[in-house]
Amino acid sequence: MAQAQGLGRRYIKAFFKGFFVAVPVTVTFLDRVACVARVEGASMQPSLNPGGRQASDVVLLNHWSIRNYDVQRGDIVSLVSPRNPEQKIIKRVIALEGDIINISVAISERDCNIRTIGYKKKYVKVPHGHIWVEGDHHGHSFDSNAFGPVSLGLLHARATHILWPPQRWQKLQPMLPPERKPLHREQE
Repeated sequence: MAQAQGLGRRYIKAFFKGFFVAVPVTVTFLDRVACVARVEGASMQPSLNPGGRQASDVVLLNHWSIRNYDVQRGDIVSLVSPRNPEQKIIKRVIALEGDIINISVAISERDCNIRTIGYKKKYVKVPHGHIWVEGDHHGHSFDSNAFGPVSLGLLHARATHILWPPQRWQKLQPMLPPERKPLHREQE
């Protein structure tokens, strides 16, 4: 009987030792390396949530890949909302610091030329330390057209893979629609 109590105490002690090691390691991993997140809303359709409200995509967010603010045009990134710091949003990087982008034209029926919609200036030069982000579903996205260039300090992670639903498992490739390429890149 005494031997069974000693064995039970040993297991409990081992459990707590493992627990106190596993929790900090897990928290550090989720905070610094990667985590998963459910994408809600229509702003990134058709790239994410193509089925609308019927199914939400679950994506892998890689924190480690943006630790030096190394993003490129076309990346899908998670960032802290400039309007509501309690909320994270997911958008596509359209322009990097120094890029000049055309904000003027909405949709021309003649040549189907889609441009950024709704910002207060015709052309915007993205300032140093900032990026321009937009949702893929124009008109249904709260993005740089509403709040302007976004500070790199608000970047949270890069979306690298769709994990759920299983039929949509895939790696997310940086893709920039041809009509969204910057007009000019400042030479450094």
